[in-house]
Amino acid sequence: MEEIKINFENNDLLVLEKPAGVVVTNENRREAETVEGWLLKNGLGIGLRRQGIAHRLDKGTSGLLLVAKTEEYLEYLKYLFKERKIKKRYLALVSGVISTDGIIEMPIGRSQRFFGRFKVREDGKISETHFRREAVINFLKRKYSLVSVDLKTGRTHQIRVHFQYLGWPLVGDKTYGGEMDLGIKRPFLHATEISINDSGGKLMHFESKIPADLKSLLNRMGYEDQS
Repeated sequence: MEEIKINFENNDLLVLEKPAGVVVTNENRREAETVEGWLLKNGLGIGLRRQGIAHRLDKGTSGLLLVAKTEEYLEYLKYLFKERKIKKRYLALVSGVISTDGIIEMPIGRSQRFFGRFKVREDGKISETHFRREAVINFLKRKYSLVSVDLKTGRTHQIRVHFQYLGWPLVGDKTYGGEMDLGIKRPFLHATEISINDSGGKLMHFESKIPADLKSLLNRMGYEDQS
């Protein structure tokens, strides 16, 4: 398993790069390693619940994660998330052909049939996903679409649920019907970019390169244009 890395740090903010397979918080005691535990072990937490972690990434999702280093900045980040003033971008690979850019606006709620899963349902919470097609890839007589995704809301499993509902499940996403025979053992989903304005109004932009497992798959598929 890859190690957690620091992408950026100042007196207020810590930006981490979470590898796939690591859970964010200690709520599930069965997990051997969590981001919360890593912060505590390395003396980087702020002694609060969740050690200043401002949001979550699924266990199988890799990429950028914001952590506050002071109580005041944690409240500031919570405010930014509540007001949807933080821009988050992901890279995903899905099965099927996405012919154009688009917006998905469909409510998401818990599945009553499958524990731990979510689904599009009328009584769910408002959820909005914007996406841009980056490429259509032909591989092993099948077609896949590489898409960049901007979240306007942050529901649990939002990207995975929205794309699965439209018939484009994420490659490697066993929970939501993704193809499991391409050599990756987790959803092809990476948090590549985050942009925020700091408390002084200065724009801060962070980027994370895609990890080795996802890059290797794209290389095998003949896609060479990733950064």
